[in-house]
Amino acid sequence: MFNSMTQKPATLFRRASKLGASLVAASVLALTVPTLALAEGYPERDITLVLPFGPGGIADITSRVVADALGKKLGRQIVIMNQPGAAGAVAARAALNAPADGYTLALLSNGTAISVPLFENLQFDPVKDFVPVSSLAYFDFVFVTKAGGKFKTLADVLEAAKAEPGALNVGTINVGSSQNLAAELFKSTSGIDFTIVPYKATPDLLVALLGDELDVIIDSQTALKAALTQGQAVAVASSGPTRSILLPDVATAQEQGVNGFDVTSWNAIFAPAGTPQDVVDKLNATLVEVLADPAIQKRFAELGVEARSSKPQEIGARLEADIEKWSAVIEKAGIPKQ
Repeated sequence: MFNSMTQKPATLFRRASKLGASLVAASVLALTVPTLALAEGYPERDITLVLPFGPGGIADITSRVVADALGKKLGRQIVIMNQPGAAGAVAARAALNAPADGYTLALLSNGTAISVPLFENLQFDPVKDFVPVSSLAYFDFVFVTKAGGKFKTLADVLEAAKAEPGALNVGTINVGSSQNLAAELFKSTSGIDFTIVPYKATPDLLVALLGDELDVIIDSQTALKAALTQGQAVAVASSGPTRSILLPDVATAQEQGVNGFDVTSWNAIFAPAGTPQDVVDKLNATLVEVLADPAIQKRFAELGVEARSSKPQEIGARLEADIEKWSAVIEKAGIPKQ
């Protein structure tokens, strides 16, 4: 038998290489096991979902519906924390101040994408500070005219605007809102000129429409549902790239000749950057199950939104694309930073 002093250098090198490989493998296993254990044991306590909206709104209601179902699937309670204010910065900071361990999540939306170019100091970067988990809900806006009024179709609206540029009054809620920017985008993509009139809230818009102070309203189906079902108003177009499953009989603006016009609002769950990927994957897989539940989809539809999950990278890409899109719209409209 040979000892180490009598072995050839090549033999010693091979044995050292094998020993080194074994040590590396052991190190990788040591690093991997805790991560796998985290995925298997997660969650071990309740999870907090921070919302940038107050209680009672559609985002709050739908989030609570999902939180209840998600909690039952995971075996832990999902606690909703409402933190409205400062263009979502209050909620974002509340989530980011917690450890990135999957026990504090945040709701981001298309409003978050708009806030990035709209605010001088947003206090957080949604792309760098968060990682995407899954979308929750999507909804389009609708173009609404007065029932029995002079504008019965979108073609009527376009024709009137072309005949008398600037005379048509289109109402939305606050400047810088998704609805308001949808009107700005519609103006540029349609090539027509009209006056955008901002109001504080949807009820004010409806009063103005019924009083013939406005010709068209652009708002969510949820906000206008009562006026539509009661026959006070008529939907002449929807804002998405395809017809909404909630309004299948209403043609999109694109279908009616306004090429390139696409406005779809969304809400999604994100986690602080640094959250373990296996935890994100587990949350995503569970949300896919929850949002595919017919009872959840029916409840969302009753509220005027579409329950829809996504892969993390899909909603992450959507956030980045919407930031770029709305940056261009805000710049072209000359809306000053807030």
